[in-house]
Amino acid sequence: MSNGFLLVDKAAGMTSHDVVAKARKKLGTKKVGHAGTLDPMATGVLVLGVGVATKLLQYVTDGKKRYEATIRLGQSTHTDDREGEILATIDASNISDDEITNSLATFVGKISQRPSSVSAIKVDGKSAHERVRAGETVELAARDVEITEIKIHDIKRVENFVDIQVEVTCSAGTYIRAIARDLGDLLKVGGHLTQLRRTLVSPFEISECKDLESAELISTISGISKILPTRNLEFEELNEISFGRTISANPEAGVTVGMDQSGDFSCLLLNQDIAGKILARPILVSV
Repeated sequence: MSNGFLLVDKAAGMTSHDVVAKARKKLGTKKVGHAGTLDPMATGVLVLGVGVATKLLQYVTDGKKRYEATIRLGQSTHTDDREGEILATIDASNISDDEITNSLATFVGKISQRPSSVSAIKVDGKSAHERVRAGETVELAARDVEITEIKIHDIKRVENFVDIQVEVTCSAGTYIRAIARDLGDLLKVGGHLTQLRRTLVSPFEISECKDLESAELISTISGISKILPTRNLEFEELNEISFGRTISANPEAGVTVGMDQSGDFSCLLLNQDIAGKILARPILVSV
């Protein structure tokens, strides 16, 4: 069975689950997962893990994200995006560029954000977006996120609406729809998202991604070594790890990737205090 990462530029109209299903068929294995959901409207970076790499996706998911998006002021929808039912339309033509710039600046930093109701967050075992699209009303609790930067690339006035093209760099768990919604609320004209493209799932850039048909598997070690420190293991150490036994401590704190003598992924190691001595314990072993 193949192991590694597939860097996909997801097309519009597909769910992340759709991409995973097609990748399973393409690669001939059921052991495929993804790091960070993109809904059908969104395009861009979707990192797939294959084989043993599925167990490493948590380290990809936690990384920094970057998005290109278009926010429309003057209209709110029940999904906070263009695909939702229109809730209200208010003339936004008098909103100045300075008001937009100053208002967006208030979202930069560590903030408490209420996720969009069409997120993948589970509510009693069913995703929030499934409940909303089935006609239910869903109110999710706010959570702490960090927005590193919001760049404004363009502001256009279209009839009584204002379309803002932005680039957002943020922590995992940030919802760009929520920024659009909250900006509209702050300016008292309503807002929603009309376009969303993810260009970074750190450390993987959109330039590294291809459409699903063209994407080729990269090795597990070439992907995970961009995220975690690595360590070359001797034959004796590999033998000990294969039995779940500890070896000498990692040079660095935190999770370390163990490589075999061919330079391939072998395991994940974590330092532990065992009877007063710091040793590296295998927490995942590739078999």
